[in-house]
Amino acid sequence: MWSLSPALLWLRVELGPRTHSAAPRSSSAGGRAWADRVRSPAAEMLSPQKVTPGPEPQSPRESGGPAAPAWGTQRSISVVENKDHHVGTIRGILHRARSWASPQGPTRATKEDPGRRHRASRRSLLLSLRRMVDQSPAAGQSQVTAVQEEPSVVSSGDAKQQAALQVGPEELQPEAEGKSVADLITEWQVMAAFKQLRGLETRLVAEKTSNPVEDPTDYVRRVMDVSLHYDRLANEMGAIVRETLAPEGVPAAMLTELARVVRAEEEAHPAPPAGGDILLTPRHWRRQWEDAVRRSARERVCLAGAGATPGATEGEPGLAQILSELGGVVRGDLQKVHREVRPAYEVAGLPAWETYLRAFHAAVGQRLQELARDARGCEQLYLLLDWVANVYGSPDFLDARDLALPEEPLPPLLAPDVWAQLESDYTRFLESKIAGYFDRILQLEQSGWAASGGPEELQGRYRAPLSTDIHMLVAEHVKASSAISAELEATTLRICAREIRLFVPRFEKALLESGAASEPRLGAYINACEELRTSLLARFPGMLEELEKPLLAAVHSFQKHLLQGLQRDVQPLFRSVFIKNWLTQDTLGPLMDKVKAFAYHLTLVAPPVAQETLQEVHRFVVREYLAQVLRPSVRFRGEERVRGAQRMSEDAQAISEAFRDLGSESTWLNQAIPCVAEILGETYKDDIRRHLETLIRSYPDIRRKHVLAILALRRLGHRRNRHLLQHSQGLLGGGNGAAGAEATHKRVLFEEILVPVSMDVLSTCIYCSPNREGLPAPSVRPAP
Repeated sequence: MWSLSPALLWLRVELGPRTHSAAPRSSSAGGRAWADRVRSPAAEMLSPQKVTPGPEPQSPRESGGPAAPAWGTQRSISVVENKDHHVGTIRGILHRARSWASPQGPTRATKEDPGRRHRASRRSLLLSLRRMVDQSPAAGQSQVTAVQEEPSVVSSGDAKQQAALQVGPEELQPEAEGKSVADLITEWQVMAAFKQLRGLETRLVAEKTSNPVEDPTDYVRRVMDVSLHYDRLANEMGAIVRETLAPEGVPAAMLTELARVVRAEEEAHPAPPAGGDILLTPRHWRRQWEDAVRRSARERVCLAGAGATPGATEGEPGLAQILSELGGVVRGDLQKVHREVRPAYEVAGLPAWETYLRAFHAAVGQRLQELARDARGCEQLYLLLDWVANVYGSPDFLDARDLALPEEPLPPLLAPDVWAQLESDYTRFLESKIAGYFDRILQLEQSGWAASGGPEELQGRYRAPLSTDIHMLVAEHVKASSAISAELEATTLRICAREIRLFVPRFEKALLESGAASEPRLGAYINACEELRTSLLARFPGMLEELEKPLLAAVHSFQKHLLQGLQRDVQPLFRSVFIKNWLTQDTLGPLMDKVKAFAYHLTLVAPPVAQETLQEVHRFVVREYLAQVLRPSVRFRGEERVRGAQRMSEDAQAISEAFRDLGSESTWLNQAIPCVAEILGETYKDDIRRHLETLIRSYPDIRRKHVLAILALRRLGHRRNRHLLQHSQGLLGGGNGAAGAEATHKRVLFEEILVPVSMDVLSTCIYCSPNREGLPAPSVRPAP
């Protein structure tokens, strides 16, 4: 089974001849007792027969299965695994044993005799080796067989020393039932095996200290036997630890016995011996027990999901299956430890629960780091993050309320740099994933535009799936990230905000260029933008403020597009105002019908935007009506002028009532048309001044050019026109109403009415302060 190292082969050469030369004295009781009791692994290992590989002895629980690593990495005798250490130890033992064989003992060597005893022993060993070679058996029979025929014996010529060295089976048979140490170790009777080894160790120490050793080689072999059996006992105890969490388990009494052996070894070997002897050297079985527990936890954790594929493509359940099995294995094992293993160890004072918990914690962390290296895609990275933060980190992970945590907190399951890298990889994939989601949303909306029919109505509002899709997208990813950490939640919010900010202008441009921007569809998207602006900002204050500007810009763009559509439809209808047929026909009716039809769509739009749009329509109708009056294609005189003023009053009343019924709150517009109508139809000219004052005070944005256009409609004399113009000049505040318009904020009406400087307007103010006006006096009167 073992391939001997050069050092062990040297030891075999050193010890073989001595064994062969001692064969004639095989009847020694001490030699037989040692051979029967110990089944010397040193002799077996040094025997040539062991060079041939063969099956390793296994414990009853390991037959048919792989070798258990136990304390070390394998259950074989530890001298083979740690050969360098043992070779050095063996050489030291040989040197000390030969010095002990001196009659003066190891401390009484003189200057006259340095190394003499050592050289004599070496010479004797070499002579024995030569004799063994000379007395080799006939051809076909190996030297190995000749050596193995005789058991190892105690080589001593002194019967008294033989009696002191002899360890008879009758001394330990009542306790061990006549079994050898090797059998006890194999049968996992660890306490009985330890007691026998401890007795043998004690006798060897007593032999060394009381009498000189006449045969150092035999003494060294027995010391090695004890050491190797200690190592084998440690390996078997490691196998017990390994089998503890196996399905069949280990009896609680055996675990208690193991714990007591660990404590007994600590008491037997409290400190290293002064001379550096291998005997009485502390074995550190408590530390080896902890290492075995960690190794067992690692093996159990690696069993979880052994057949799954963690690096599979996204959507496959490989990683989810691994994490599920991992949680089940850890949960079940720790429950077993708390329920069965912990009480057995606590009898002897070993902290099993804390040791197993920390061992599994470290093993799970190492396993997750391996899985993290193979994780691919956003879903798999999130699975790892979520499992660490919410599954393993949950107080209910062990599914038992009485499980006590260690006094000291456990270290992070994943190292900070590993966790940071996981979050970084996740956010990188998340950015690409969310950008892809918005591309998909745009494609879905565009496919809806191509289909027939408009948006649906829900709870009195036009509804578009755009708002629902974005809300769900943001809420889902932010909620998932918040379950991991606050930092990841903030990062996800920033990603969502940036993608929405980039998406809104792109969506707006696609809609307006598609030709599918009807009133219902524009109303639906206005509602969607308003919902996003109000609800997202309310739910995530501070983080999505950057969205307010693009969303408001989109709403204003859609609103402007709505108004432009209405203006294109009704603009031609204003041309029938203030013409000859206007006095006798109802030209305002068709116009207001279109306004009322447009206003119906506004009832299905969010109230703030609907009201603002309705007021803008109200202002547009009044403004365009006045613009048509101040730019007349004909001028009424006499009775026609009075009838025109009366018709203007009737139209103003109809417009005011219509917008009041529609819900417009712009009541400030209701006096504009009546004031102009009163100036036009006033028969008592002195009252024109009062009507003009009312108009200027009600609409501070009125300009001097507008006053001139109104006076031109009335056709007063030059003197009266000059007087009224000079009077209004003071009310206008220097000839313009810009300051007044700023004071009234958005109450702008006349400022947007363009009045051309026609010859009729100029003729009204020919003699009205020409120097101040800077207008040249015409040489001829204008044609009527």
